[in-house]
Parts: sequence; structure tokens; C-alpha cells
Amino acid sequence: MTTQTAAATQGAPWWPVPAAERGALLDPDRPGRLRGGGWWTPAVTTAAIALTLLFGCRLLARFRSCPARSLPRATPGGTVPTRALAEAVTVRAEAVPGVARSRARVLSRSRRSLEVRLRVRLRPDTPLEAVPAPLCAVTAEAERSAAPHTARTRLRLSAASSRPPRVR
Repeated sequence: MTTQTAAATQGAPWWPVPAAERGALLDPDRPGRLRGGGWWTPAVTTAAIALTLLFGCRLLARFRSCPARSLPRATPGGTVPTRALAEAVTVRAEAVPGVARSRARVLSRSRRSLEVRLRVRLRPDTPLEAVPAPLCAVTAEAERSAAPHTARTRLRLSAASSRPPRVR
């Protein structure tokens, strides 16, 4: 029992023992010497401000979802307005048999990434299995038309009620 207590107070044999004048991880006089130079305070302040701005801009860019006004095309000087792309997707989705209404939005997620949000309302007599394949073809066409950009599509389906509206 005494050998175990002695080993515990001395530390493990593989652990380096720090010198008496030094701390375990850092020389205690070194931070004082660094702060004594005239460059320390401005350098630390500048680095802290730069890192704060960098992380702040990155955070804002991550949550940005504003509609881009126009998409640059692969041809020089060619652009496509995002509203025109959204209207084209809406018209094509409404042409699918069984779709009562649709609404499309095109949002810019980054310089090269788009999000197409398509909300579709089905007619009451439409079977759900008949609609996703033509709508996937519509969204694939929209993704191809945004060619230099990568597009991700969110499709939301809802069905109109088959019950007659109640009068109160």
C-alpha cells in the first residue's frame, strides 16, 4: 500500500517532471516579456478584430437566402432573371396533369448554388403516384437551365380538400 501511495504522490514514471523554476506548460515570465514589447497589444487587438469579422461574415453568409436578381450564364454577358426562371417553373408545373396550382421561388444560397422551392397543390381526384415523376422532370429542366450553378430543389405537395366548403 505504501508503494502505491508513493507512486501516486511522485506521479507516473513516464510523465515528465517540470523544473522548479518553470511552469508545467509555459514559462511564467514569457507572457510578461511578450507584453513588454510595443507590438503585442496592437497585434493581439488586430488579430481579434480580424477573426471576429471573419467569423461574423461567415455566419451571415451561411444564413443568407436572398433572391438573386439575375443568374450569369456561361455565354459572355448573358443573364437570366431569377423571377423569369421561377415563373417558367411555375407554368410548367401547372401544366402537369392533376396540378391545381403551383408556386416557385428561386433563392441564391451562394455564388454557385441555388435553391428552387416548388409548392404544388393537387386536385382532389389526382392520385399521388401520378404527379412526382413529371414534376421531377420539370425541376430537372430548371436545374439544367441554371447551368453554371448547382441547384437544389425542394418540392412540397399538398392536396385540395374534396369536401365542399362549409357556410357559417
